[in-house]
Amino acid sequence: MKKIISQVMFAALLILLSAALYILHYSLFNDSHHIFIYLLGDIVFVPIEVLFVSLILHKIIMAHEKKAVFEKLNMVIGTFLSEAGSEMLNRFSFADTNADNFKKYLINDKQWNRRKLSGLLTLLKKQEHSISIKKIDFVLLKDFLAGKRDFFVRLLENPVLLEHQPFTEILMATFHLTAELCGRKSFDGLPREDLDHLSNDINRVYKPLVSLWLKYMIYLSKNYPYLFSLAMRENPFSSKRSIVIGSN
Repeated sequence: MKKIISQVMFAALLILLSAALYILHYSLFNDSHHIFIYLLGDIVFVPIEVLFVSLILHKIIMAHEKKAVFEKLNMVIGTFLSEAGSEMLNRFSFADTNADNFKKYLINDKQWNRRKLSGLLTLLKKQEHSISIKKIDFVLLKDFLAGKRDFFVRLLENPVLLEHQPFTEILMATFHLTAELCGRKSFDGLPREDLDHLSNDINRVYKPLVSLWLKYMIYLSKNYPYLFSLAMRENPFSSKRSIVIGSN
């Protein structure tokens, strides 16, 4: 309310200042004809100025702001993948009995390009994942996610995530999986129903996380080739991943 009042007062001050200048002009030159000619001329150009400011300049500013938000969002996504996402992908894809259907397309090779990466998104949307509970080390997974809990909370507090609902949902699903695992003191002798429940919780994180990783790789390949090179050397889907160049 105070902001609106201050804006109204500022507008009124400008109007009064303009009126005072017109009065000063008239008192000095006593030429109302000249004043109204230029006043009408200025009014004629007002719609054009409004068009320029509201449509053209506004769109330029919005596009710049949108690009800045997009860059910040990808920085957050990159941090998430580096801190936790890639490790989760490595663990989950190892337990995915259907992973061989798509992992071979995601492992680093010299033929990767943006067109190939984009085509893989369509493949992944159709891909069914099947987590083998026997291949999941729940104790290690619990310890890993529990150690990242504060990190996940800080990410959820980031306002930039409002611009990316899928990533927000991945974070929420990850936080839920962490809570589910931390709520169990032991994973020995769990009922089949409970294991199926945990499997669903993992899939809720895993499937969209694969697509998120690939979209981020597309972004890096286009904008930051040196970061893309590093990400490929740390490819979570490769059993021979190594940051050392030429070691694979």
